[in-house]
Amino acid sequence: MKTSKQWQLLSFLFIFSAFSILSFAQAGRGTARIGGVVVDESGNPIGSAKIVIYFQGKEEISREAKADKKGRWSIIGLGSGDWRVTASAEGYIPTYFDLNVSQIKINPTITLTLKKIKPSESSIIEDESTLALLDQASRLFDEGKYTEAIDLCREFLEKNPQAYQAHLNIGDCYKEMGELDKAIAEYTLVLEKSEEDKLTGKKMTAKALSSIGDIHLKKGDLEKAQSYFKQSIEASPEDEILTYNVGEIYFSNQKIDEAIYYFELSTRIRPDWSDPYLKLGYVYLNKGDKEKAVVNFQKFLELEPDSERSQTVRGILETLQK
Repeated sequence: MKTSKQWQLLSFLFIFSAFSILSFAQAGRGTARIGGVVVDESGNPIGSAKIVIYFQGKEEISREAKADKKGRWSIIGLGSGDWRVTASAEGYIPTYFDLNVSQIKINPTITLTLKKIKPSESSIIEDESTLALLDQASRLFDEGKYTEAIDLCREFLEKNPQAYQAHLNIGDCYKEMGELDKAIAEYTLVLEKSEEDKLTGKKMTAKALSSIGDIHLKKGDLEKAQSYFKQSIEASPEDEILTYNVGEIYFSNQKIDEAIYYFELSTRIRPDWSDPYLKLGYVYLNKGDKEKAVVNFQKFLELEPDSERSQTVRGILETLQK
């Protein structure tokens, strides 16, 4: 499961009040260009909007731009593949758009519409400057320094007590430390707080339930794990990344058939996303079903024909088809 992605999501959710994002930027490779316009619900341009895009493949890549006075923006130098385009602005609810970027043909113009935040949906961040604590905590987590990461998240929460999403990351730290009951307690706090969150509550509920399911799987309680995973997907049924991550959890625990079910569910939710087809190829290869492995690898290549990963897959296919 791509836990670092979860830390990125938490940072993105905090855009609701912060005018800068914790970026995990690396230089994107390629010649593709994408662009568009950011408008409000009446179609008026939002010149203050920030655009951040994330590559949804294996590499951690992000790029950003700012809309001009007419709400227009563009980003160049992108590689082919699936990218998530996010837009945020002060006083508006962030939004996103998923796009398969091509270096061969012209990519479509993207219109991102932002809705005004109502007074009842006001910012959860009370001290914007403390976002740097989350950035540092994320780095510590990646380095395996979980206790230090927890301390920084706690410090952040002291100054921003309504930012309950940070409990999700504390739970991740405890899970990695093997303190599973403490992790469940943190995820349970997220479940309690998310009920009142109109903006991100469903996603946070889904992630907390999925994380608790992961813990029960680690404890060897498959029945309870499956129950939580099912609840998680019911909370956010259109989230292809969530179902993909559940598949990753099962695969990492050598539950091959369960992993296949969730990777295939991810393809049904979003048929044009290449990652689950790639993973299905490897899963079926692991299971010894070469025919289905070939089918999924070929589908991956249709969706992502000219990336570094596609070169590896072509080599695998050549070996399988000899």
